[in-house]
Amino acid sequence: MHKFFTEELDDVFAYIRGDDHKHLSRVLRLKEQDEILINDLKGQDYLGRIETIDKNETKVELREKVAKSNESSLKVTLFQGLPKAGKMDLIVQKCTELGVQRIVPVVTERVVVKNSSEFKKLDRLKRICLEAAKQSKRSVLPEITEPMSFADLLVEMKKLDVLVVPYENQEEYGFLTLKKELSSISSMGIFVGPEGGFTEIEIDLLKDKGAKILTLGNRILRTETAGFTAVAMAQLLYGDMGGK
Repeated sequence: MHKFFTEELDDVFAYIRGDDHKHLSRVLRLKEQDEILINDLKGQDYLGRIETIDKNETKVELREKVAKSNESSLKVTLFQGLPKAGKMDLIVQKCTELGVQRIVPVVTERVVVKNSSEFKKLDRLKRICLEAAKQSKRSVLPEITEPMSFADLLVEMKKLDVLVVPYENQEEYGFLTLKKELSSISSMGIFVGPEGGFTEIEIDLLKDKGAKILTLGNRILRTETAGFTAVAMAQLLYGDMGGK
């Protein structure tokens, strides 16, 4: 069943306009009386039935609230060292599918783009996030923030149960050991370095603040691959991936 996000709704009807309306009517070729899912951008899903489709909007009758949520019990924040080129597009898309709650770009020592004012893709990234949320049938859209400094991240991590940092020079300590130490958590930050990785000074500062420096395995992963892998491992051990 197709899913759409809209803030245009009341107790009875929802209204789909703009690009989503065009996609619904011209690409998907949905018809009146077809059933779809509606999300109010506040975390509530509804079972809806298309009442009318005209030139500018689709009017949907809200039939009932959907009690089941597709959100993980583990609230994951991905702190991503700003990568080059269009890699953030892929990172946002895939981490949305994997259930990340929040994505925070971080300016570290080896980030090529040092001036956060150069990060002008927020609207684009939010659109990518929305499309990925539709595809994966998320109940809540992840938050994507403006870039923060490394110093601000050291303060932000105090709000989480744990901050894990994949690091290529860590050899043995990994997610399985973390699970033995922390059997149950509700929130996790995952801090992935940029293409150049972390400096030793940054790793030492993170250790001093209580971050868990861990390995993802024997192979060196690209910055975007490391994020996907770490999120999937976290969701498998603490969240809702992997089944029973």
